[in-house]
Amino acid sequence: MDLSFTPEEQKFREEIRAWVKDNLPKEISHKVHNALELTRDDLQNWAKILGKKGWLGYGWPTEFGGPGWTAIQRHLFEEETALAGAPRIVPFGPVMVAPVIMAFGNAEQQKRFLPGIASGEVWWSQGYSEPGSGSDLASVKTKAERKGDKYIVNGQKTWTTLGQYGDWMFNLVRTSNEGKPQTGISFLLLDMKSPGVTVRPIKLLDGGHEVNEVFFDNVEVPAENLIGEENKGWTYAKHLLSHERTNIADVNRAKRELERLKRIAKSEGVYDDTRFRDEIAKLEVDIVALEMMVLRVLSAATSGKNSLDVAGLLKIRGSEIQQRYSELMMLAGGAYSLPLIREAMEAGWQGNFPGGNPALAPLASTFFNMRKTTIYGGSNEVQRNIVAQTVLG
Repeated sequence: MDLSFTPEEQKFREEIRAWVKDNLPKEISHKVHNALELTRDDLQNWAKILGKKGWLGYGWPTEFGGPGWTAIQRHLFEEETALAGAPRIVPFGPVMVAPVIMAFGNAEQQKRFLPGIASGEVWWSQGYSEPGSGSDLASVKTKAERKGDKYIVNGQKTWTTLGQYGDWMFNLVRTSNEGKPQTGISFLLLDMKSPGVTVRPIKLLDGGHEVNEVFFDNVEVPAENLIGEENKGWTYAKHLLSHERTNIADVNRAKRELERLKRIAKSEGVYDDTRFRDEIAKLEVDIVALEMMVLRVLSAATSGKNSLDVAGLLKIRGSEIQQRYSELMMLAGGAYSLPLIREAMEAGWQGNFPGGNPALAPLASTFFNMRKTTIYGGSNEVQRNIVAQTVLG
């Protein structure tokens, strides 16, 4: 297997690197490299910069306004933007719902929704998980009842990431109770400004407001917002989840955070400890292995093969790696990484601790936040069962 990049691919990488260097705002990259909190404006600003260039939908085919890049080009784009300190693209619009609209939406829906996603103007949220319906999405209870030319939606979604910013939401809703649970689910697009939609914050362990509960009380949704056929939403959901789990792996962010871990270890004097450096080395090996798996999934997708099963493996390994590097950073920082002071994280100082390194201020917040990664997107225990049944046989 030849893992080296071609001269054309290397040239493409250099072009991406130069463009990002010229266009990524310095204040945003500073926040990313130092794990400081990104605002809505930060995320939206970068999305619009990419949208203007035509790269927010970097995985899109040319027929829908994308660059039509190969799997390798997409990977190189992700790597160069991550290493430069660009924010992770909020995936719900360009990475998750857009492919569903392209594959299963009609021409009118594609014309209506895709431009706003491509430009970064419209913020999308994901309406999948519910209380009691997390990894077991087939048990969703949010009901959509057809009445004439509209659906009446009632129910609740939870853990809606950045839902407080959402303009639109794609939802799994129950339109039938006949047959197997999977056969009664539909895929519905909902304007979050509609009467009857209520978004309530969920405060996380680190004190942040990242996720939300969303309630629907007799929300009217035009029937034209139904993607594909009624009661076929489970098929569309599986198509989306293959994109989500590949995205969750986030191998390029792991490569960037590995370098941050090394910087912290050196600044705190533990990099020369053989045992600690062994742990860094093992993490680096795992990240390289994860990168090879990501390329395998992207290649399978390019050739039209079903990559969902392998995407489950990516989700498992990627989430474990994220937890591991955040844990090693905490270990490197020692006592100075323990205090969780949000003002310190945002301002770049470590309170009154003598000698505290400003780089250590966000570590506790990141560590606590990363506990979620093995749960969302389908818990790792469930993913292992799927892999055992469908891959190992």
